Amino acid sequence: MNVVHLLNLFMFRIAWRNLFHDKVRLIVTLTGIVFALVLIAVQFGLFLGFLETSSNIVARNEADLFIAAPEIPHVNGGAPIPESRRFRALAVPGVAEVAKYSLLFVVWKLPTGAQESVQVVGFEPGSGLGGPYDIVAGDVNELRNDDTVFVDEIYLPKLGIQGIGDSVEIFGRRARVVGLTRGILSFTTAPYVFTSFKNAQNYQRLGNDETMFLLVKTKPGANVARVQADLKRSISGVDVYTREELRQKTMNYWVFSTGAGTTTLMGAVLGLIVGIVVVAQTIYSATIDHIREFGTLKAIGARNSHIYRVILSQSALSAVFGYAFGISAAKLVSLATEGSNVPILLPLETAIGIFAMTILMCLTASAISIRKATSIDPAMVFRG
Repeated sequence: MNVVHLLNLFMFRIAWRNLFHDKVRLIVTLTGIVFALVLIAVQFGLFLGFLETSSNIVARNEADLFIAAPEIPHVNGGAPIPESRRFRALAVPGVAEVAKYSLLFVVWKLPTGAQESVQVVGFEPGSGLGGPYDIVAGDVNELRNDDTVFVDEIYLPKLGIQGIGDSVEIFGRRARVVGLTRGILSFTTAPYVFTSFKNAQNYQRLGNDETMFLLVKTKPGANVARVQADLKRSISGVDVYTREELRQKTMNYWVFSTGAGTTTLMGAVLGLIVGIVVVAQTIYSATIDHIREFGTLKAIGARNSHIYRVILSQSALSAVFGYAFGISAAKLVSLATEGSNVPILLPLETAIGIFAMTILMCLTASAISIRKATSIDPAMVFRG
């Protein structure tokens, strides 16, 4: 091992001892970092949760293209279009299947007589497009029967029911619960209720020749963008969206136009700023508390570069340990919100990004301390 490696190891050991010598100071340092990280992770996780729930009904749809009424604001704000557009769509090259699909807010009557707003999703069970996913009970084929619905188990108390077999009233018409899903959350306060398109026509009062959307599945190997362009040319009076386009349109509306997402994003940014300030103050205080040790190093001939290594190593160690505790606490918060109407998401990509940000914050904060540590007079060690 050469001299440089030995010197680096020596500086690292000094940083380690500085950090762990005073346990109380270490706890205070890590507490500040952990607090900042949990604040940042929860705020950004909440924002990601909003993004997910605002557009999941589109993101989890198997259709490649959506034919809709012109200029709809989002998928939940569609308008009826003639069902005859389906046959024109089927004639377009590259189209494998076209299915009717409806999504509309209607009234759900509770056993107490009170009313709740729900979003009835009507799809064609035989198509495999637009149906419920993450089914935990029941068979989707049961929706072929009259007056049958699927609901998400998280909304059972809200809808005043116990589970499968319960009968309710939707828009003045009977409905029987035959299946349950898990995790199909609604960004609005209105839960999604899945049923066959035939049943949905009754619940939504759609005409026999009307549909809200046409779901298009393209043939294997077909160019989706080209099929989209051909559909626009072939069918008048409609807009044609890819799944991603409609997802973005819906997400932007609910998250940004309503102000809820903007408020959450501002909270995430403020959390980041507060986190940076807390970490900077914590790292700075930890460095100043060891100012005499740095004076001793300079007194025995250590260069400024050696001081840099000690402070940066100390900050990196604080970042790693703080991140380990902070991300664990944030993960527990995320797990606690699973299945809730407002989940806090913490995917691997976010966790990795927070780790990189933690290292950057701590090293940046240490830069504030470096000037103070390297400008000290070594003679201070020999003063009383």
